[in-house]
Amino acid sequence: MARTIQSLERAAAMLRLLAGGERRLGLSDISSSLGLAKGTAHGILRTLQQEGFVEQDATSGRYQLGAELLRLGNSYLDVHELRARALVWTDDLARSSGEAVYLGVLHQQGVLVVHHVFRPDDSRQVLEVGAMQPLHCTALGKVLSAYDPVAHSEVVEAERAAFTPRTVTGLGDFEGLMDLTRARGWAADVEETWEGVASVAAPIHDRRRMPVGAVGITGAVERVCQDGELRPEIVAAVRDCARAVSRDLGAGRF
Repeated sequence: MARTIQSLERAAAMLRLLAGGERRLGLSDISSSLGLAKGTAHGILRTLQQEGFVEQDATSGRYQLGAELLRLGNSYLDVHELRARALVWTDDLARSSGEAVYLGVLHQQGVLVVHHVFRPDDSRQVLEVGAMQPLHCTALGKVLSAYDPVAHSEVVEAERAAFTPRTVTGLGDFEGLMDLTRARGWAADVEETWEGVASVAAPIHDRRRMPVGAVGITGAVERVCQDGELRPEIVAAVRDCARAVSRDLGAGRF
């Protein structure tokens, strides 16, 4: 029988532990669970972190899976239930709106893009699967922050950076946006993250009616907005897409 490489076996075991455990694990938890000396576990974690497979929270020092796994794992994403259920609906949304569509989930202190449908024209575009977006100012992030208590806590506890003059950074103003998002069922970002760009997003729920992600469109302000307001037909299309994916996940009618 061919010999295996012990360090790779240990790294694989570590990734499985992080994937199946709590949201974040400390060095002591990891080393004791795998029966490794702390120095050995720390060395493997540092290597995985440098490659982007593991991320360390700067405040707590605890570890969790990194976004690089998603960048490499399109085969994984193909079997990811949320993405699989959303494929047809997000394609339809891109065609009906004429804009790029993004599917995002909470990851650490941000939104991880797990699916991206290009704008249906001949323009040059870059695939953004695996990219991270801020929670406090993007449409996807606002939706997650409004419906997911963990995401909300991440925003409240973090520094809310100003990306443009329109970015809302004050906690009171942000909480007002959360109330508005929950009241109307969708969130907007009009030049709060990128100048000249507007976004609309709505929440996706699973069979337990828990928020599991958000779907939205992003495009130039002059296309997404009309007379200074978001085009109602685009808002309606995004909400219909989110409801359709939620139904496919077993959430029933919203």
